[in-house]
Amino acid sequence: MIRLLLISVPALLVSFAAEAAVPAGMPVTAGLSPLWGLPFAGMLLSIALFPLLASSFWHHHYGKVALFWALCFLVPYAATFGMGLAFHDLVHAALLEYIPFIVLLFALFTISGGLLVVGNIHGSPATNTALLATGTLLASVIGTTGASMLLIRPLLRANDNRRYNVHTVVFFIFLVSNIGGSLTPLGDPPLFLGYLKGVEFFWTSVHLGPQTLVLAVALLGIFFMLDTAMFRKEGQPRRPDPTPDTRRIGMIGLANVPLLIGVIAAILMSGMWKPGISFDVFGTQVELQNLVRDGIILALAFVSLRVTSPEIRRGNDFDWEPIREVAKLFAGIFSTIIPVIAILRAGRDGAAAPLVDLVTDPSGAPIDSMYFWMTGLLSGVLDNAPTYLVFFNLAGGDAQHLMVQATSTLAAISGGAVFMGALTYVGNAPNFMVLAIAKSRGVNMPSFFGYILWSGAILIPLFMLLTLLFFHL
Repeated sequence: MIRLLLISVPALLVSFAAEAAVPAGMPVTAGLSPLWGLPFAGMLLSIALFPLLASSFWHHHYGKVALFWALCFLVPYAATFGMGLAFHDLVHAALLEYIPFIVLLFALFTISGGLLVVGNIHGSPATNTALLATGTLLASVIGTTGASMLLIRPLLRANDNRRYNVHTVVFFIFLVSNIGGSLTPLGDPPLFLGYLKGVEFFWTSVHLGPQTLVLAVALLGIFFMLDTAMFRKEGQPRRPDPTPDTRRIGMIGLANVPLLIGVIAAILMSGMWKPGISFDVFGTQVELQNLVRDGIILALAFVSLRVTSPEIRRGNDFDWEPIREVAKLFAGIFSTIIPVIAILRAGRDGAAAPLVDLVTDPSGAPIDSMYFWMTGLLSGVLDNAPTYLVFFNLAGGDAQHLMVQATSTLAAISGGAVFMGALTYVGNAPNFMVLAIAKSRGVNMPSFFGYILWSGAILIPLFMLLTLLFFHL
């Protein structure tokens, strides 16, 4: 049945491709119909609904579901525009977006999985708040993925005797997996892309620092009050603590620390070293510095596998399922998102023209509040890195102009892309990895829509406050 669907449905979608095709004489990226976004919508709905309605099927076949939706886009696209264009666009997305993305996640997942916090941290409200604050600070130093993978397991162990622990993971995603990565290009992929475009390294530290501080203080305060209420609600006695108090609190696997530093150095190198050498791979220009960066990062990951003892990884309950799930699902997302990004990049010349008109006033001046919300809301459901680039280019694409003459607009774009990645599980890759690890440890995490209720109730009012404080209405 699954094989039949993989073949038949993409073939049937060729029939709507004629209606969704580009009018004669119009560039492909300027004329794509919104119908081309249906496979992407199907991919997101599958991630949202299958774990809720058919969890066993999803657990065993999520890779096939991702392949199915990728074919639902690629087969009609190739039939309409030719195999050459379809292959070029797929290779372009793979080489410049998906492969560097998954290489970095794989390395951070592997290396941070070799660092083990030992000893029994007891998850009191004060301790949990301190862990979240530490992760928030680390996220801009070792990235949201590195900080998330380093601290999610200690947080889960600290609360493994708590009856109510879902909220700790939800706030962890808010703070460590997203908002904390807003201060440097190392923190989150959109800011790294801005760095490559010419935005100064510490620009976001200065111009997103106040917004990040407001969000972090507010969320840590809300969490402390909520966790205190939950802690008291549990009463005594609590469940037996499965983590014994047999060792002093500390960290082992420290050989992985220089490897994490090496990943950071490789990322910095690719932004500063410009040899001017590139290679043409089926029409896609791949720059030498990016190949060297990805090669170094992969090598560091494999060094981690060699130098880290199996006992440390067992102590972390380390397994490959979270990164495997992210790799397969994001392969489907990066494939089906191709036409969606193309429509957005077409700006006023494409189907997204009404959306573009929302971010500028009649005189053509940018509306910062709309840049913040449009970049943010789209980043919550699309990949936030290309979404950042779309609005960066829409605002002029000149880093020097944006940093000096349009400071609040660039801050709105940057903040929207990073902060609002916390709105859904698919808004940022660490969200999904934290979800998978928490579920594997028995935490009854909210469904896709259940998580949106959490994020909507807590984050949307705070984002509205940021709009009032920092961005002009």
